[in-house]
Amino acid sequence: MLTQEKIETSNTLMIVLTLLAVSVGGLLEIVPLFFQKSTTTPLNEAVKPYDALRLAGRNIYQREGCYNCHSQMIRPFRAETERYGHYSVASEFVYDHPFQWGSKRTGPDLARVGGRYSDQWHKIHLSNPRDVVPESNMPAYYWLNRPLKDAHIGAEMAALNMVTANGLTKYTNQEIADAPKALEGKTEMEAVIAYLQGLGLAMPKGKI
Repeated sequence: MLTQEKIETSNTLMIVLTLLAVSVGGLLEIVPLFFQKSTTTPLNEAVKPYDALRLAGRNIYQREGCYNCHSQMIRPFRAETERYGHYSVASEFVYDHPFQWGSKRTGPDLARVGGRYSDQWHKIHLSNPRDVVPESNMPAYYWLNRPLKDAHIGAEMAALNMVTANGLTKYTNQEIADAPKALEGKTEMEAVIAYLQGLGLAMPKGKI
């Protein structure tokens, strides 16, 4: 018979039972989420798969480590909802792989940044943040003005067709074939701005 004393004095037994408890608890909390409509279907018609340019911009956003300072999740706290808008919900991010919720708040949360500023503002801000926000400690990303090159964009879109929850993402063969052409003549700056301008458009805005 197992007693508390036996468990606490046996490293092996303690490890096994701890792993068992964590595994069972994790399954009971996580698995049901895969079958809840509220977490696996788009919030509304404004939530759509990323087009080729926005998807490329998202890749650059990740490459440059923007998520290290900016989260994309409004927590259900008054201080955040009054500033940014409605708190984040899973159905906003059904097309994100991986999602960018995070918890780092060095810079403002970007979950609702879409449409708040003009493309020109974003371009100036990314080139030299202090030109528009004097107190900013964000580094300049002036090199984003170089030509956009993403030879694998079509393959990535095809892959997203397979991994999105419930097969929601359905890029057509034509969209995949046309993806490289959609990036022609664009810069990395334009791609990142397109990605940022699409964030949070499905939800009401706050004060920021």
